[in-house]
Amino acid sequence: MNITDIRVRRLMQDGRLRAVVSITVDNELAIHDIKVIEGPQRLFVAMPSRREENGTFRDIIHPISVQSRQVLENSILEAYHRELEHQQQYHAAPVQTPPPSQPSQTPPAM
Repeated sequence: MNITDIRVRRLMQDGRLRAVVSITVDNELAIHDIKVIEGPQRLFVAMPSRREENGTFRDIIHPISVQSRQVLENSILEAYHRELEHQQQYHAAPVQTPPPSQPSQTPPAM
């Protein structure tokens, strides 16, 4: 599995949901609605899922091996942290506004 693109679609600060991410695998398969969630111990990645009739959630797509899950989760969390840092730098930069123009104090020449 070669993750060829990761896009952080949305960042959130309220609640446990921190981001919604899309990935592309081998430039051929797009997976949307992957979630970055704030758990009690750490951030983790939740794969796209749907609610069953009994109320439980079932993943629509997920990695089969532990190694694939680790590669996927590490890649997504790295992209999340980069995007978060980028957003903080972008919003933390002070906006330079020019001082208001002052009318001339000299009387007009006659």
